[in-house]
Amino acid sequence: MLYALLCLLALAGAAAAAAAPNARPCASADSASAYPFCDASLSIPARARALVSLLTLDEKIAQLSNTAGGVPRLGVPPYQWWSESLHGLADNGPGVNFSSGPVRAATAFPQVILSTAAFNRSLWRAVAGAVATEALGMHSTGQAGLTYWAPNINIFRDPRWGRGQETSGEDPAVAAAYSLEYVKGFQGDYGEEGRIRLSACCKHYTAYDMEKWKGFSRYTFNAKVTAQDMEDTYQPPFKTCIQEARASCLMCAYNQVNDVPMCARKDLLQKTRDEWGFKGYITSDCDAVAIIHENQTYTTSDEDSIAIVLRAGMDLNCGSFLVRHTKSAIEKGKIQEQDIDRALFNLFSVQLRLGIFDKLNDNRLGPSNVCTAKHRELAAEAVRQGAVLLKNDNGFLPLKGSEVRHVAVIGPSANDAYAMGGDYTGVPCNTTTFFKGMQAYVAQTTFASGCKDVSCNSTDLFGEAIEAAKAADIVVVVAGLNLTEEREDFDRVSLLLPGKQMNLIQTVASVTKKPLVLVLLGGGPVDVSFAKHDPRIASILWLGYPGEVGGQVLPEILFGKYNPGGKLAMTWYPESFTAIPMTDMNMRADSSRGYPGRTYRFYTGDVVYGFGYGLSYSKYSYSILSAPKKITVSCSSVLDTIRRKPAYIRRDGLDFMNTEDIASCEALIFSVRIAVLNHGAMDGSHAVLLFARSKSSVPGFPIKQLVGFERVHTTASSATNVELTVDPCKHMSAANPEGQRVLLLGAHVLTVGDEEFELLVEH
Repeated sequence: MLYALLCLLALAGAAAAAAAPNARPCASADSASAYPFCDASLSIPARARALVSLLTLDEKIAQLSNTAGGVPRLGVPPYQWWSESLHGLADNGPGVNFSSGPVRAATAFPQVILSTAAFNRSLWRAVAGAVATEALGMHSTGQAGLTYWAPNINIFRDPRWGRGQETSGEDPAVAAAYSLEYVKGFQGDYGEEGRIRLSACCKHYTAYDMEKWKGFSRYTFNAKVTAQDMEDTYQPPFKTCIQEARASCLMCAYNQVNDVPMCARKDLLQKTRDEWGFKGYITSDCDAVAIIHENQTYTTSDEDSIAIVLRAGMDLNCGSFLVRHTKSAIEKGKIQEQDIDRALFNLFSVQLRLGIFDKLNDNRLGPSNVCTAKHRELAAEAVRQGAVLLKNDNGFLPLKGSEVRHVAVIGPSANDAYAMGGDYTGVPCNTTTFFKGMQAYVAQTTFASGCKDVSCNSTDLFGEAIEAAKAADIVVVVAGLNLTEEREDFDRVSLLLPGKQMNLIQTVASVTKKPLVLVLLGGGPVDVSFAKHDPRIASILWLGYPGEVGGQVLPEILFGKYNPGGKLAMTWYPESFTAIPMTDMNMRADSSRGYPGRTYRFYTGDVVYGFGYGLSYSKYSYSILSAPKKITVSCSSVLDTIRRKPAYIRRDGLDFMNTEDIASCEALIFSVRIAVLNHGAMDGSHAVLLFARSKSSVPGFPIKQLVGFERVHTTASSATNVELTVDPCKHMSAANPEGQRVLLLGAHVLTVGDEEFELLVEH
């Protein structure tokens, strides 16, 4: 049952009124005397408590849905909490409305997995800021709210996951960094009392990364997660999103985690407040409370479900379940009114921080701030920087315009605007398909689909593709995935190209005048080993889901106007990986059961392309100019640090230290200065990735892990220096089997490209 879809259909009718920006009970001069919660001399917590105290029980219950009811007697308007902004405003949730009002479209930025491949923090923040600007512009017309349920910061654990495209990849440090930039760029700088311009939401908490696979469903899946994996893989993005980015919303996921529904995991929900300092509201995913009894049969009644989630710390239910059953839960003694009051305090506090009840005095944005040329150019820059060149035999690219008179663009997605967007795409401003974009560069550009659709179950249209390829100087085949192959509530089974796409590529390659260029779409990895080793395929370029400007950017890259420099944020596994059950949540390899592990940090098997892989039209080399040869770790208590397992004992008697026992993690932070030499004839924007690994072989510890990254602009035949900051406690540590963060002592190796530098961590 598609709960999110049913929820959307049931609640969409209330969207327009809920988003209206002008009904503000505290806007008039005398409102403070009429409504105590409007008294600006009070703190936001005091105002929130005052508002809660004025409501009747029925009025309180009406606030527990994403379509919150108004309180006319207090001047409180209805409000729609659910809006979407993953990579641009989207109408997946009822809070964003393109069907009525002056704004009928919004900039469709590239899908997150593509933007992530740029490894550019400032770009991520700029995109989030631009989406926020458009959200405020639409809010001014009553077409959007102020609370958005993005970003998706789950780990892209398995390459078959249909929603991996929405994430920032498989590395928890990258996902954490992305969450920080997105939330800060979207919410804006904290003002007095934590005031924010918009609310961002970290989702889906936690260990959520499966939709529907071989009889398993996200609605009932019980994710079995070790304490070790929870600490250093699944939780770091959420910790950063709350503790450093200070997100104002957290969404609890559908799945169970170690036998308990996530929205009922009081220990994990309260951890965000007690340890990470969360000050915001916790919403369920849509109908995630209803399924606790109805599908998971974890409780024996609907009222029991309400009791466990409210007492666990959840505040808002996406859907109508709490509105329908909470009063009964009170009448049956399952909960008390104070349990509702706690939730409403969190909800009203966020609304007050947003100024929803107050006079609007700082939003001068409107329809003219949506679909701007500036935002379109930013979207194009995100595609340029995220594009990953996977193969370029003999420098086939860039093409020389003077030598290309006729281009054939082949593939079912080559002239399909729908294929550009990916999950959670709204109504784009003006999509340029690959065919249209190529026509702007080469007047004689022909198109042939080759297949009826991306599923490509027939060879009936191969003939027209063959004829188009024979006539052209250059052939570009666009292949890969779209939302019929990977999406929310739908995982892949195979990592191969869908249907007969591989046959289409090979058939076309056999008749071209020159080797062809293969452009791959989709968020999930595909096994293109055949193309990697086929000399008739000169170049492979991955463009993910490039959004509305993908067709503009493709010829810019192919003809050398832009020098690609993106890096994969996800390991591309071979088809043989699909023998591994998608339900196995373990990250670490286990040779005793033939389990190869997951992600570049632990995976021991073969790859098609590795995490961080990406070519350029230039060749780069690196030199570490300066880094400490050793760092000394001091402990806050010698007794506390002698917490080692006998299997890890070394001759010095101490081989690791719990990061909580380190006297000052800040004192260990160091800088690494790197010279990046561009050996090519083109300037280039280049992602520099710095990894670290321990020279000790300790079971369960990462093979290597990313400790720093930066995007730098390089000049042809010149060196550019970049400085990266490394936090050993955060980025060089890992979890032990008990789930405690530890830093291995002894020799570590910093690597960037082929350059290595040895660093001693001593006590």
